[in-house]
Amino acid sequence: MVAAQNMKFSIFLLWWGWALATEGRMHWPGREVHEMSQKSRPQRQRREAHEDTHKQGSPILKRSPDITKSPLTKSEQLLRIDDHDFSMRPGFGGPAIPVGVDVQVESLDSISEVDMDFTMTLYLRHYWKDERLSFPSTNNLSMTFDGRLVKKIWVPDMFFVHSKRSFIHDTTTDNVMLRVQPDGRVLYSLRVTVTAMCNMDFSRFPLDTQTCSLEIESYAYTEDDLMLYWKKGNDSLKTDERISLSQFLIQEFHTTTKLAFYSSTGWYNRLYINFTLRRHIFFFLLQTYFPATLMVMLSWVSFWIDRRAVPARVPLGITTVLTMSTIITGVNASMPRVSYIKAVDIYLWVSFVFVFLSVLEYAAVNYLTTVQERKERKLREKLPCTCGLPQPRAVMLDGSYSDVEVNDLSSFVPDNGEKPDRMMVQLTLASERSSPQRKSQRSSYVSMRIDTHAIDKYSRIIFPAAYILFNLIYWSIFS
Repeated sequence: MVAAQNMKFSIFLLWWGWALATEGRMHWPGREVHEMSQKSRPQRQRREAHEDTHKQGSPILKRSPDITKSPLTKSEQLLRIDDHDFSMRPGFGGPAIPVGVDVQVESLDSISEVDMDFTMTLYLRHYWKDERLSFPSTNNLSMTFDGRLVKKIWVPDMFFVHSKRSFIHDTTTDNVMLRVQPDGRVLYSLRVTVTAMCNMDFSRFPLDTQTCSLEIESYAYTEDDLMLYWKKGNDSLKTDERISLSQFLIQEFHTTTKLAFYSSTGWYNRLYINFTLRRHIFFFLLQTYFPATLMVMLSWVSFWIDRRAVPARVPLGITTVLTMSTIITGVNASMPRVSYIKAVDIYLWVSFVFVFLSVLEYAAVNYLTTVQERKERKLREKLPCTCGLPQPRAVMLDGSYSDVEVNDLSSFVPDNGEKPDRMMVQLTLASERSSPQRKSQRSSYVSMRIDTHAIDKYSRIIFPAAYILFNLIYWSIFS
């Protein structure tokens, strides 16, 4: 019995030990994992804190959160746009709101003399204060918006006076920027290209200097509601140093402010962007003045051509006249049809007159030569036949010959190749110089011959001298 009880007790102990061993295997792994997690938690917290330090910077330099940068706050709610009526200006019913303006000229694209306008691209900025847009900010940081918010708030209604075309650039989106400070100060900037009128005076063209202006004004608000001013005076206008024009030199940019009055609505503040342009003359020297001068000098060549060479002198004169007409037409085609005389018109038309006078000069020479030959022909018809006489030497009838030279003709033989009929006319006039009637005919013939030769001789000096004097006067006045 005792042995049986001992055996049962041993079996019970074995079963109890097996049960305890099974329970230990079931719970120890979880406890180990739990203990490991407890031990690694401080390390993980230290590692996460180290990563946050690298991401957000040093705890000393870390900025406090700003509600203006919170993605959970909408700009409309922060600016309280729905709480105000932005169809009215700030401080409605009170004093005029000051609006500062500054401009940066990006490019001056083109200037057209025919249309009398210019095209300019610029950055137009407005500065004003609207307390309705103030918002709380711990760091006094501003908020910047694009053009979509501009449609919901009040902005000054500016327009360009005397503009023909203007537009806001919209590539890739509308080039409009709105920046609001926590105290309600607003910066409104936009990029605009405008084509505006420029009243030009061409009385000194192409030696002229033009002054054009771009005028900015409020459309609806008079000076009682809106006071426009240049924010920094002349420093409010900035220009790009790379701006250049092909025909003009930009001498000066400056700003002015004036009041404009309309009988129906009242007085308005108007801002002016003035710029002065001086035209480059070198292009017109090569294309207009130099060719015109050459045509005038070419017309003088006919003074050295024999007056009997009609096919040579006539085409030369006609060619120069037509060329001058072409130059005048080409210059006027690129200019507006003004009712006054321009400086270039004076030069071209005086040059045209010189060319035309050279043609008239040859017409006078040719006419006098024809009259001279007609008189000689009549004298030959009245003379008896002198076929049997020996051909004498011709005596030049210049009014200084003597009776001995005229009567003693038997010893002269022709050696200058002059025509016999001319020699007979001269001899007959010389032999009958004792008769009063013949003496008068001889004198008229001699004077006519001298005048015909003198026209070309004097023209070679008078025409160049007169044209040089004209150039001196012209350039001294218009330069």
